[in-house]
Amino acid sequence: MVLKTEIHREDLMSMDAYGAIRAERRKQMSAIKRNRRVAIGPDATFYFESFETMFHQIHEMLWIEKGGDAQIADELVAYNPLIPNGHELVATVMIEIDDPGRRARTLGELGGFEQTIFIAFNGERAINAVPEDDVDRTSAAGKASSVQFVHFPFDDQAIARFRDPDAQVTIGIGHPKYGHIAILNEDVRAALSADFA
Repeated sequence: MVLKTEIHREDLMSMDAYGAIRAERRKQMSAIKRNRRVAIGPDATFYFESFETMFHQIHEMLWIEKGGDAQIADELVAYNPLIPNGHELVATVMIEIDDPGRRARTLGELGGFEQTIFIAFNGERAINAVPEDDVDRTSAAGKASSVQFVHFPFDDQAIARFRDPDAQVTIGIGHPKYGHIAILNEDVRAALSADFA
């Protein structure tokens, strides 16, 4: 199977066609996303993106915003960079705190946390995340954005280690105010392994 790494205008469905399958499609995406979601500590969640998640996201944006043909180019520019290129994993990282006061305080202390995200094999830090550089997601005052986009670049050896069932794979945040790791379970690893060429 050829790995799809870019969505083109001609790949997109008409809104009439999408509307006819939207409810079923949303159910399917919920099942797909289940094994692409990893909680790191109490407040951070990683949503690992793919061609399928971005295909869905673009259609949802077009459906909700109803910008028609004029909107398509902007959505492709926004979401194509989040599709893994075959030698990386890509994640949307969200700090999810319901209480507005605690959210503001926490984000005020987490400036630059996107620079401290990593993947480790058997406890050995191996891959540092590379934040998406479209905009600065930490303010001059040191406040972090609640939404970050990060890439994890893999070489062939790292892909083999990620797929090795005997290797423990962890993902973590090493910020002084938010130091947490999570072990990736086998279902998540299997789902994310499909992102590699």
